[in-house]
Amino acid sequence: MKAIAFYLPQFHPTPENDRWWGKGFTEWTNVAKAKPRFGGHYQPHIPADLGFYDLRLLETRIAQAEMAKEYGIGGFCYYHYWFNGQLLLERPLEAVLAEQEPDLPFCVCWANETWSRRWDGQEHEILIGQDLEAYDPEAHFAYLGRAFADSRYIRVGAKPVFLIYRIDQFPEIARTIGQWRQAAADQGLPGIYLCAVRSHMHTLTDQQTVDLGFDALVGFEPHSRTLLRQSALGYARNFVPRAFNHVLRRLKLRSSFSEMPTVNRFDYRSLVRTAIGSARSSARLFPCVIPSWDNSARRRSGATVIQNDDPQLFETWLRDAANRVADYPEDEQLVFINAWNEWAEGCHLEPDLRNGRGFLEAVYRVFGKKS
Repeated sequence: MKAIAFYLPQFHPTPENDRWWGKGFTEWTNVAKAKPRFGGHYQPHIPADLGFYDLRLLETRIAQAEMAKEYGIGGFCYYHYWFNGQLLLERPLEAVLAEQEPDLPFCVCWANETWSRRWDGQEHEILIGQDLEAYDPEAHFAYLGRAFADSRYIRVGAKPVFLIYRIDQFPEIARTIGQWRQAAADQGLPGIYLCAVRSHMHTLTDQQTVDLGFDALVGFEPHSRTLLRQSALGYARNFVPRAFNHVLRRLKLRSSFSEMPTVNRFDYRSLVRTAIGSARSSARLFPCVIPSWDNSARRRSGATVIQNDDPQLFETWLRDAANRVADYPEDEQLVFINAWNEWAEGCHLEPDLRNGRGFLEAVYRVFGKKS
């Protein structure tokens, strides 16, 4: 059984981020400027053991991998950003391949969304568009071939595991699946193990998704299926700013006036209870668990906060996820964790000053002796 943590490669400067967000921008820029929005709100999240690192450094990547292995993480799932040949944030993974370090299993998730200034994938103030009408699977797999061939790459039945975040974006996803499988065969691979991520925009049933030609689904949290409606009191507190922001959007005045800050608060304990009580999928589904969630560092308006400082609650959910895959074939006993280092979304296993290694210790109690 393997716990795989999603891995964000945003922690190093790039020319594109310099141009879009200002010289020297990295994810740490958002993390450091975060402030509490309500009484008891945990912000900012300040890294502890690994500090404000730079992913261009081999020492950083090795330290991350050693910490992950120590606590039972079986691999990283690197987000991969491909825009018809143009790459973003590719440097960390390319260094992992070129230097053959660190010695930790990995796979790739193609985060195939348009990048916008709102950080939420909506088509507003586009920075770089994802034109899937012009997508070339052969060129894409030619680039990914070195990763797929790497001995550390995570496989199911000798087939490299490849995740696609937004399958709803493709004009003809079934045809593209056939092209991916042909591209894998052309590379001499025994196949490709395709996983559709059940993101917040995923509207198909699990069976409909598999019927398209996917081998499995990967859960992704937080998801509207497991989030409960926020409290009436919390909504009432945000009524005035919500109304103001609605008027700005309707009148298209956001370029002239800033939206007022709003926060959608949810209860982590209720989230865990809902996830554990959910029916098991009839399709092959790899569950996903989060330690907490808070994207207020990124979003002034409409931030979602699911605060959790209790590693035992996280462990309870993680153990249920592990039980859900226990009867799968051994190489398909996969549980995903969101995330290793999503610091600006308050969603990280890496230690911070408040909770230390508490969430890593929870992972170890579930997976440490099985990895």
